[in-house]
Amino acid sequence: MTALTADRNTVRLEGELRQGGMAASVLVYAGALVMRNAAGYLTKGATATGNVGAGRAEERKTGGAGAGDVTLGYRPGIYRYANSASTDLIGITEIGKPCYVVDDQTVAKTDGTGTRSLAGFVEGVDTLGVWVRFDEVAAQAYLAGLANPA
Repeated sequence: MTALTADRNTVRLEGELRQGGMAASVLVYAGALVMRNAAGYLTKGATATGNVGAGRAEERKTGGAGAGDVTLGYRPGIYRYANSASTDLIGITEIGKPCYVVDDQTVAKTDGTGTRSLAGFVEGVDTLGVWVRFDEVAAQAYLAGLANPA
């Protein structure tokens, strides 16, 4: 492409609602923690490596026979999910630190000795759970050692 020589109507992405292709044959419930897998497709939260938290599913859908056959609506932002238990229980000292995916509604303090993917960053903790900030750009930068979430 060459440089502009006239005005350009550059479109922008508005709002928080995002759409993404789903991993094949996976059922995601509305409200579930959603992850992006290493191939770039959305899947439900689960103990796995190579994924990163993307946000909250806005609808219940099942992926098609092939990856990307079905599109899922999801939303980044800050959402409350269940807190893990025992030594992986997230407390107020973890605010501003990363948390990790246990399943599609639970996060933990640690990566489970390298078995869990990054969900996002702890924004707050209360008696009902953990407030998690989902931001794929910040998460990828953190994983690459380029940024501190705080």
